[in-house]
Amino acid sequence: MEKQEERALVFYGDKEAGELIKKPAGYAFAYKTEYLRDPDAMPISLAMPLTETPYQSPSLFPFFDGLLPEGWLLELTCTSAKIDKNDKFHLLLHTGKDPIGAISIRPAGKESHGE
Repeated sequence: MEKQEERALVFYGDKEAGELIKKPAGYAFAYKTEYLRDPDAMPISLAMPLTETPYQSPSLFPFFDGLLPEGWLLELTCTSAKIDKNDKFHLLLHTGKDPIGAISIRPAGKESHGE
């Protein structure tokens, strides 16, 4: 039995920019309509300009993959959180709430703005 879709909210600063969706066949990212209407909206990545057309990929988009820890920090994170290092979506959810840059990743369906 294949897993259902899993969703994560993508924030640019304190603004909800879009949604990352893990599907059985890959990933999708779509900017929120409200975000696109904001005259101050910025793309989350130069490789993912603002557009109404959802992005599709069979694997995690390189931009999001680049937000994940590497090396010893990846090993430590996976061990402490009990997440398989190949489960990039859940690693992103686990590590993406408190980013170094402007982009944060939060689980969809939870009021996590104040966490």
